[in-house]
Amino acid sequence: MNRFNLTFTAMRLPLDGIALACAAASAYLLRYSRFATEVRPILQDIPYSAYIQTSVTFIGVWIVMFLIAGLYSTRPRRAWSELGRVILACTAGAMILISSVFFRRELTQSRFIIIAIWALSIFFVYFGRLMLRAIQHQLLRLGFGHERLVIVGSDHQAHNLARIFAESPIFGFTVVKQLLTWNDQQKDSLKSLISRHQIDGIVLADPDLPKDKALHLISFANKYNLHFRYLADMFAERFTNIEVSTPGGVPLIEVKPTPLDGWGRIAKRFEDIVLSTVLLILTSPLWIVGSLLVLVEDGFPILYKSERVGEKGKKFVAYKLRSMFKKFSIGPQFSNNKRNLEFEKELIKTNSIKAGAVYKIADDPRVLKGGRFLRRWSIDELPNFISVLKGDMSLVGPRPHQPREVEQYTDAQRSVLTIKPGITGMAQISGRSDLIFDEEARLDTWYIENWSPMLDLYILLKTPFAVLQRKGAY
Repeated sequence: MNRFNLTFTAMRLPLDGIALACAAASAYLLRYSRFATEVRPILQDIPYSAYIQTSVTFIGVWIVMFLIAGLYSTRPRRAWSELGRVILACTAGAMILISSVFFRRELTQSRFIIIAIWALSIFFVYFGRLMLRAIQHQLLRLGFGHERLVIVGSDHQAHNLARIFAESPIFGFTVVKQLLTWNDQQKDSLKSLISRHQIDGIVLADPDLPKDKALHLISFANKYNLHFRYLADMFAERFTNIEVSTPGGVPLIEVKPTPLDGWGRIAKRFEDIVLSTVLLILTSPLWIVGSLLVLVEDGFPILYKSERVGEKGKKFVAYKLRSMFKKFSIGPQFSNNKRNLEFEKELIKTNSIKAGAVYKIADDPRVLKGGRFLRRWSIDELPNFISVLKGDMSLVGPRPHQPREVEQYTDAQRSVLTIKPGITGMAQISGRSDLIFDEEARLDTWYIENWSPMLDLYILLKTPFAVLQRKGAY
């Protein structure tokens, strides 16, 4: 990390301290404001001097919580990811504060201030970090703090990397020279740049460079104290989650398809049970509306049972509100399945907007008038919460498909069966049915390989906006 980025990383600590102090002061002033005292009179006064002493102590405790939450990591993070960590750390700090107040028996006169401190600390800390991020990005756009790089490579990856750095200065890199290969002549040209202090690092953008030349390039970078980076080859790109063990002293590397393992799997299941229960209750009025629409237009059954393929290829029954006429529906609960299946195959040939393993029929004549409304607002998907509670599905994950669709998956696409399918996921918030299946599979594979609780939270929060936009809903 160069001095510019290190400086902004170090500035987070005092900035957070100032933000927490502002939150504490604002909470105190808010409690003693005219509006607050009229709503709830002050039963017992809190001396300001004692309040300051307590605030200083807990600012230190909250800074420790920020440290544990990784808010001072040198790794760059997206703004939404940082917000989640801020909320988590501030909540942990508030829990410690509540525990302290409880044991000191000050809960009656302090609970308003505690809640205010919690909310204001999230606001002030995140706002301060956003301002710091904005200043840093603006300076980077102006060319300040850039690391000057030499890219070694001649293929499209090298040219693409140089283009990305040129078009996006906020990444903090300036390409001063691009070498097509590495040899003694190129080495001499770099020595000239090094002598004039015009280069800070080297990027090897040619994964196929012979091993001896690559090792020589690394030695050269180390000799002249240059940062060295390289693009991973296609083999290395596939394995982002590895675990190293040493049975009998022999290093053995296990390739894991997803970090969703161990406690991560337990936490995700707990999240599924709690949230799906809550969402089942909250969406019950929509269930009633959807059921009435189906019942009035086409009678029973209201629920449609469909066989889907889940985790590791295991088949399960998914539930939806029926959106098609029962005379056209396909499944064990309906008659004329053979005829209806042939009709569907004809519709796929003429009306499908997707090519490949997965189909999506636009302007489907089999859909009820009310069914179009249910599909447009994803109300027909609500019974999937039953499958989540049963453990067949998760709230977030790849889309579950029919066995006849899964049979057409390529070997690479079958990686989406690594985890449980989800009600929502990367594909659903990125275009829904407008995506071709290859794009959908790539998004879901990226999710599987990069899973985290914060990524689940991001997808869940973004899903309602994707539904409201109605893009890709048919």
